[in-house]
Amino acid sequence: MSRTLLIAPLLLFLGVTYLVPLAGVLLQSVTVPEPGLQNYQEVLGDPLVWSVIWRTLRICLFVTVLATVLAYPLTMLWVRGRRPVQIVVELCIMIPFWLSVLSRTFGWLSMLSNRGLLNTWLKDLGIIDMSLTMVRNDFGVIVGMVHFLIPFAVFPLASAMRNMDERVLMAARGIGASRFRVFWQIFVPMTWGGIMGAALLVFVFSIGFYVVPTLLGGGRSVMIAELIYLRIFQIPDWGIAAALSALIMVAVGGFLVTIIRRTGVGSQ
Repeated sequence: MSRTLLIAPLLLFLGVTYLVPLAGVLLQSVTVPEPGLQNYQEVLGDPLVWSVIWRTLRICLFVTVLATVLAYPLTMLWVRGRRPVQIVVELCIMIPFWLSVLSRTFGWLSMLSNRGLLNTWLKDLGIIDMSLTMVRNDFGVIVGMVHFLIPFAVFPLASAMRNMDERVLMAARGIGASRFRVFWQIFVPMTWGGIMGAALLVFVFSIGFYVVPTLLGGGRSVMIAELIYLRIFQIPDWGIAAALSALIMVAVGGFLVTIIRRTGVGSQ
């Protein structure tokens, strides 16, 4: 009874901040502009919505794979590197959390734009004659999202690597296995739970990204969050926006439950 009383304020807070707005969105999806399921029918029958959904999924999958792959060696240096290396890597992981996503996105915008630093350097070195288009497209969006999400992928990987049984690695080395074989056949499988956890975390975060796609996509690489924003504040059509939000939430939730059950991430 005492434990229930202790967590009751937290449950109440979560209920007010999550469940009440969620109930409001679900209610609007079937009542605005009039009661019925016409909003869901319109969303599911709109080719524009489907094109945005497929673009969002494609970008999010690219971002998930790249962020997880790049975070893996970074995490190894943080967990298993020498102490000076660990300090440097830890700063590289922590400092981005002190900067706003808006500041980092404008930084990438100044770096990747046609007159940005990267194109200027490439022209000065004689590598290119014309500026490369690296913003207002999927490439710029992926770069900005990967940079933002790598630190989030590090923590599940670090947890898996720190909880490994070092005796298994030592035993493999003791019977003559090469470092390469130990890494691919023992180390990576033993951190599989962390890999899946990092991938799921990155994927969930990337689905709802708004600032990075809006600025680096420049209106040409619209993702689902930006489409919902446009439906709310520019068209406006709150019923369609609510229905779209509800469908994405259900789809992502179902996908996560399926992946977790099939991979057993929660049990590792």
